[in-house]
Amino acid sequence: MSKLLHISASPRGERSESLALAGTFLQVYREQHPEDEVLEWDLWDGSLPEFGPAATAAKMDVFAGLEPTGPGAQAWQAAGETFRRFADADKYLFSVPMWNASVPYILKQFIDVVSQPGLVFGFDAELGYSGLVTGRKAAVIYTGAVYGEGRGPAFGSDFQAPYFNDWLRWAGITDVAEVAFRPNLAATEVEQRRARAHAEAVDVAKNF
Repeated sequence: MSKLLHISASPRGERSESLALAGTFLQVYREQHPEDEVLEWDLWDGSLPEFGPAATAAKMDVFAGLEPTGPGAQAWQAAGETFRRFADADKYLFSVPMWNASVPYILKQFIDVVSQPGLVFGFDAELGYSGLVTGRKAAVIYTGAVYGEGRGPAFGSDFQAPYFNDWLRWAGITDVAEVAFRPNLAATEVEQRRARAHAEAVDVAKNF
C-alpha cells in the first residue's frame, strides 16, 4: 500500500482550475489504487509555520554544525515537523496555479520551510547539493489564466514550471509527470483545451 499526498497551492476552492484537474486525477487514482491512502494538504489551512529570523538563524546554526537554541530551536522543530508530514508520503500530487509568472507565495513558503539541510538536501563543499527525498514520484498540475506556450512576451513568462520542476529535482524527486492547462481564461477554445487537460490528467493518474 502506498500513500499519496495531494498538496494544493490554490485558495480558490470550487472555482479553481488546478483543483478541478486534481479532482479528476484523484478520482481515477482511487479507482486504480483502492488500497492506497490518499491525503490532502491545503497549504492555505494555516498549518505552515513562518520561516523568519529565528528559523533562518537555526538553519545557519545547523549548517555550521551547531545545535539551535532558544527561539531558533522551536522554529527548527516546527520546520522538522512540517518536513516529516511531507516526507511521510510515497507519491505526490501538486496543484500549482500561476501567480505573476511564478508560483503562489504559499507554495514558496512551503518550500522554504521544508528545504533544510539534512532533511530535503545534503551538502558537500566539493560536490555541492544532493537531494534526500528520493524514491518518490510526483505529478504536477500547472494552470495559468493568460500565459501559454507559443504566446508572445505580452502574455507573460513561465517562471512557474521551471522553478518548481527544478526544486523537485534538487530535492531528489526525479520521476515527475506534468499536466498543464495554460491559458485557461484569456484565450479562445478554452473548453476544448480544458477537456484535453482533464483527459491528460486521467492518463497520468492511470499510470501513476
